[in-house]
Amino acid sequence: MGNITAARFEGTVPVRDGRKLGVAEFGTPHGQTVVWFHGTPGARRQIPEEARRIAQSRDLRILGLDRPGVGWSPAHRYGCVFDFVADVEMVVDHLGIGNFSVVGLSGGGPYALAVAAGLADRVRSVGILDGVVPTVGPDAVPGGVVGLAKVVAPLLPVIRRPVGWALTVLMRASKPFGSRGLDLYAALSPPGDRAVLRRADVKEMFLDDLATNGGHSMRAIVDDGILFTKDWGFDPGVIDVPVWWWHGRDDHIVPAAHAEHFVPSLRHGTLFVREGESHLGGLAIAGEVLDTVLDW
Repeated sequence: MGNITAARFEGTVPVRDGRKLGVAEFGTPHGQTVVWFHGTPGARRQIPEEARRIAQSRDLRILGLDRPGVGWSPAHRYGCVFDFVADVEMVVDHLGIGNFSVVGLSGGGPYALAVAAGLADRVRSVGILDGVVPTVGPDAVPGGVVGLAKVVAPLLPVIRRPVGWALTVLMRASKPFGSRGLDLYAALSPPGDRAVLRRADVKEMFLDDLATNGGHSMRAIVDDGILFTKDWGFDPGVIDVPVWWWHGRDDHIVPAAHAEHFVPSLRHGTLFVREGESHLGGLAIAGEVLDTVLDW
């Protein structure tokens, strides 16, 4: 891992029903804490190198969590996004974390918002990077990749196991060719994402996180799809702390129009639309994100 900083600690933490969640910690053990929720696909090490280095230099503690069905977390299907909150509470309690901020990338966005709503006495601020928005209810927005998934939503529970297994096998088989595969994805991406993915540190982070770390299981991808296409189980409007939202104008996965529609419904939402950037642009501004969400 020549271009990325290794985790200070990795392991598992027990949660409900005899399950456990994989965790990775970066920075210092007793610093101001940020819990960073990975995208879809992703796993606990999907944390930018800039954030890892800042954590070390500024006495911060950044915690990445495997959602069930990826990395070291065994598969488990929640009833809704909000069900994840009780597991997160057990993790932060186990690790001795009091107050903290949350950051969610893409598919990690709904989970970050859920934790802010469910652990309102502990979460002090929220950062969202090109996050998924609701597809049902009063805040729903049509279109985008998740909107497309909504069309096939009735089939997802039926195909959950075989598709999850196939994605896992594919990820393991593609490990020797991961670098070329990521180059191909970058070539087909909008210019903003292409520039981000050509950075050596970002590329190595993705290869390490998906092929090496997340490659144990990819079933979380299907489970995320199921949960994103139904009611999240909480009202984001109750979040009473700052929600800072960065979104690329040219996002081809979650259109910027989604954020422009959704963020004004938040009590303390602030939207930064980044011109010329696409879905992964937030990974290149980790310093700005940390400076903003930790200003409490």
